[in-house]
Amino acid sequence: MELLQDYIAFWADKYASIFDYMLEHVLISLTVAIISIVFTIPLAVWMTKMKSTKLRSFIFNIANIFQTIPTIALLAIMIPIFGIGFTPAIVALFLYALLPLLRNTYSGMESIDQEVVEAAKGMGFTSFQRIVKIELPIALPYIMSGIRVTSVYIISWTTLAALIGAGGLGDLVLAGIGYNDTFMIFTGAFLAIIIALILDFVLATVENKLIKL
Repeated sequence: MELLQDYIAFWADKYASIFDYMLEHVLISLTVAIISIVFTIPLAVWMTKMKSTKLRSFIFNIANIFQTIPTIALLAIMIPIFGIGFTPAIVALFLYALLPLLRNTYSGMESIDQEVVEAAKGMGFTSFQRIVKIELPIALPYIMSGIRVTSVYIISWTTLAALIGAGGLGDLVLAGIGYNDTFMIFTGAFLAIIIALILDFVLATVENKLIKL
């Protein structure tokens, strides 16, 4: 009971700074997620249309390489190029987000029955119309799965971005480690989990509504 009272007192005293950390975390995470979606989904669609298997393999290999680099190491690599703060964190986390979203979108597009595509051609659909009206809606469950998984990953990875001065809940965790403050560490980790759960719920709701359209 005393521990709970101490934790409530901690929140009452630090709620303003905790809220700022949380906003920074959400801003970084959403920025990376939006950039990843806007870049990666069109890339994956284009990859399913390309004739060169070597180029397709090359793109997947590059995405795989970024995924194998430890997060802290990749963040550190960004420092000489972009300095510290928001920009290097965005770039590093974007490179990490490439593979899961690219793989899911590509798999979804590849799973489409070609007879459906041929039928759309027979109906006079252009390539763009087939992609937008036929192929993407069919591949939507795969794509949304990739977006949901990637978004949760990004929120987790963003915590480490505090190591290069990007801010977010990682700052709260690092400060807690420095001061040996359990409340700070727990609050940073707990809020990151809550953000991830809320975002996953929102994306699941969006997915259900889109599928019913």
